[in-house]
Amino acid sequence: MAQSTSPTRLDYCQYLVSSQINYTLTNFADHSPKFSHDQLNRYLRDDKLTPRLVWEQTREQIITSPHGYLIFDDTVADKNYSRSIELVRRQWSRNTHSVIRGIGIVTCLYVNPELERFWFIDYRIFAPDEDGKTKLDHATEMFDEVVADKQLEFRCVLMDTRVTRVVNSCCISREMARFTTAPYKITAR
Repeated sequence: MAQSTSPTRLDYCQYLVSSQINYTLTNFADHSPKFSHDQLNRYLRDDKLTPRLVWEQTREQIITSPHGYLIFDDTVADKNYSRSIELVRRQWSRNTHSVIRGIGIVTCLYVNPELERFWFIDYRIFAPDEDGKTKLDHATEMFDEVVADKQLEFRCVLMDTRVTRVVNSCCISREMARFTTAPYKITAR
């Protein structure tokens, strides 16, 4: 039985960091003795975790390195059984190797290889019907913000090869850093 405390952003973020496979509200409620499904649903409905807030919460914790690197990745949050979430659209999922109904998310991580640590520093929701932007547009914007605004020290950029072709020619090469591009997979330890 869930207690009467309300979930906080810290509670939710800790769940996201600790859950390696299932990020759903239902899974969180099923594995949390503190919160009911309804409490979590109300929290997520009312709280807005914008890319700006992600950066504000992360920037003081980042330990940069001249050998650091950026990782850009796109993923699809599976919403095959949802018919009423606004951002759900049919799109290719590399996890299922098929077209699914889901929400597209483009993320940016900063990695310090000497410390073997990484920080989630930015994200964008893929919603071309609302903003007209592709996933490549979002990756380009995030890269430009890292260089111009966040001013993080890095040596290379990692991303899958689909993103590389366009982003590399659009923005990365003009920054004259050394970049490595290859298909990659990050696995939990």
